[in-house]
This record gives sequence, structure tokens and C-alpha cells, in this order.
Amino acid sequence: MRITVFRRLMAEEFGPGRAQVLARDHVISGLGGRTVDQALTAGIPAKEIWREVCDAFDVPFERR
Repeated sequence: MRITVFRRLMAEEFGPGRAQVLARDHVISGLGGRTVDQALTAGIPAKEIWREVCDAFDVPFERR
């Protein structure tokens, strides 16, 4: 998954402003205690990050 697609999915699911705040500030244990932005910088694939975000926020299966 491209990062641009990942960012679009985040914005669609959480709204553009909240998506940015979550990516910057919310630590997700499934990402090794990293935020989304830190995980992307660390080279974790966007698809894996999206799965962890979906799990952390109970995103319905049809929107994953």
C-alpha cells in the first residue's frame, strides 16, 4: 500500500484533522509502542500500520 493511499484511508475513517492528530500523537502497542508517523519513519509497511490502526480503533471489517 502506498503512503498516499494510507493517508487517504486515515482521513476517510477519522476525518482529516483527527487523522493527523492520531498519526502524530497516538501510540499503538501493535506498532511496538510507536505512533503511526514513527512507524512510517521506521519503515514499517503502510499496510501493516493500517491493520494495526484498524485493530486499535475497531474499524469495521468492510472499511479495512
